[in-house]
Amino acid sequence: MRKINTFWNWFQDNNTTIQNIVNETPKNQKHISFWIDKHLKFYCKELDFILVFSKIKTTKSEMIITANGNPDYFHQVIHLVDNAPQLKNWKFTAFIQPTSEIDKISIGLDEPYFFQDITLKASELKFAALDYDEEKSRLDLIIYLKNYALHCDNKTLQQAIFIVIQDLLGEKSLFQNINLVQLAQMPDNDNGLIHLYELQFYIDEINAFKKKIIP
Repeated sequence: MRKINTFWNWFQDNNTTIQNIVNETPKNQKHISFWIDKHLKFYCKELDFILVFSKIKTTKSEMIITANGNPDYFHQVIHLVDNAPQLKNWKFTAFIQPTSEIDKISIGLDEPYFFQDITLKASELKFAALDYDEEKSRLDLIIYLKNYALHCDNKTLQQAIFIVIQDLLGEKSLFQNINLVQLAQMPDNDNGLIHLYELQFYIDEINAFKKKIIP
């Protein structure tokens, strides 16, 4: 508890500076981010943060605390956020949350992701379930990419796909429900595949079916 108090006491003392980070020079932004990270990792080395600022001045700034999907540190995330101070201009969130723009994605109006030389749109990705681990309640998936030449050693692409899935499902759901992800080129006939933005609905359907058959 002492480390939690140390972090939040420091944050409260510096919250105005942190909130103004978007107006700072790149050098100062890097300096402020360094100290946030240093104090957060004093509490737990495996945690990271994301700052979200709204263009609307009356909207609170948001600090998201993430375990980068590692369930071994979910408790630390929850414990830290549960003890966050009540600050007028800040909202504190545990874990990266699922996107609220599924409707926008479903009609292809989503913004693309750029990862080095890779460009992806969630609306253009589809999936099929390879296997379902009944004991762990986790899925093995194959993700199909449209018009993309796959490279077996392309770790960046694999990481990019996980980021897209995390944005769709949220941090906790991704690592609670997804086990293995394989990548493949989109086939000419993709009628039997499911849009990736429907993955959470697919997971919910499986869980609902399990509840029906398990007394």
